[in-house]
Amino acid sequence: MARVLIVDDAAFMRMMLKDILTKNGLEVVGEAVNGADAVEKYKELQPDVVTMDITMPEKDGITAVKEIKAFSPQAKVIMCSAMGQQPMVLEAIQAGAKDFIVKPFQPDRVMDSIKKVLG
Repeated sequence: MARVLIVDDAAFMRMMLKDILTKNGLEVVGEAVNGADAVEKYKELQPDVVTMDITMPEKDGITAVKEIKAFSPQAKVIMCSAMGQQPMVLEAIQAGAKDFIVKPFQPDRVMDSIKKVLG
């Protein structure tokens, strides 16, 4: 069973993702509210996959991906973006993210992405 860390500053988005993931048999091991929190929780929990919002206060998702990849080069991060954030998504992929999903989340797309990055 894959262990997932959900990172999003919106509690509603975290709740939606958690619901999709747990219904599909994944374990949500933690939630983070911004990039700084995400890096700390990643180091502490060592999840199999991270879902990372791009736009967050304090530290954005792209910066957090770079820091997580520096700490753990094999980290698997999936970016979560709103429509119209293509340039940021590209930057996130270059920073080491493995895939991206678009809000509002579609359960099938979320699970496809998780399966893809876990190989």
